[in-house]
Amino acid sequence: MTSARQTAVITGASSGIGRETAIALAQAGFEVVLGARRMERLAEVASETGGRAHPLDVTDAESIEAFVAACPKALDLLVNNAGGALGLDTVEAGSDEEWLQMWKTNVLGTARVTRALLPAMRRAPRAHIVVLGSIAGFETYSGGAGYTSAKHAQRALTRTLRLELLGEPIRVTEISPGLVETEFSLVRFHGDRERAEAVYKGMTPLRGEDVAQCVLFAVSQPAHVNIDEIVVRPLDQATATAVHRR
Repeated sequence: MTSARQTAVITGASSGIGRETAIALAQAGFEVVLGARRMERLAEVASETGGRAHPLDVTDAESIEAFVAACPKALDLLVNNAGGALGLDTVEAGSDEEWLQMWKTNVLGTARVTRALLPAMRRAPRAHIVVLGSIAGFETYSGGAGYTSAKHAQRALTRTLRLELLGEPIRVTEISPGLVETEFSLVRFHGDRERAEAVYKGMTPLRGEDVAQCVLFAVSQPAHVNIDEIVVRPLDQATATAVHRR
């Protein structure tokens, strides 16, 4: 992509979109630094990509501090991928604990990691921040208020960051996928595999590598081109709730 090897940090890189993004970036010539909580699985991704794995819990300030200390002093790319949903309760029945966890992961996690790594990004000739959002950042659906509110806030954070970094050589991109078959639903439904698999039943969802290709497209553009946003859904999905099933 360039004559000099660039360095990318990917959070939530132990599985799903994060894992596939790490693989795609490594294949494109990036040196990858990987963060996630599940170190055994993260080590497998590091082995596959030739990258470096460090423990990272984006909801824990001390974990972020230790992770950033292990990162390069100059950084070309940050992919804020760590996030997720918990439950599908109505507002009336919602769990404060689950809502707080979603906000801490999706919103504060993105803010804290970005804040902590901005000095390293400013040491690079130019840099790029990619945030993995969701169509839940601009759509709502019954039972999804905890997650959609967090993703709406993450989207607002990303768009604000774009304004605040205007004039600096740091690009900001948000990737907003629809249904992607990863461990997302399995985590959301607390390990209930039958319920998780029903989300994708009768339709063809996106795969993690499909979204990784969107990331690669955005970061591969000439330095003067900023891909502000990519919205990507399966052909079988028109909105968060309009899904064609066979």
